[in-house]
Amino acid sequence: MSVIYILLTISIIVAIGFFVAFIVAVRSGQFDDSYTPSVRMLFEDEVVKEKTKKTILTKND
Repeated sequence: MSVIYILLTISIIVAIGFFVAFIVAVRSGQFDDSYTPSVRMLFEDEVVKEKTKKTILTKND
């Protein structure tokens, strides 16, 4: 039963660590992108060029 308490404590510490890292990243402006959403509709989708298959012709005997 004591193992459950240890695992619960460790998981809460890890979760708090990830939450603190997320808050630090948000406050530092890592997720700020004010330019792309305003011009996204102006760009057309890229045309994907399909490569033609090159075949090697061989002479059969």
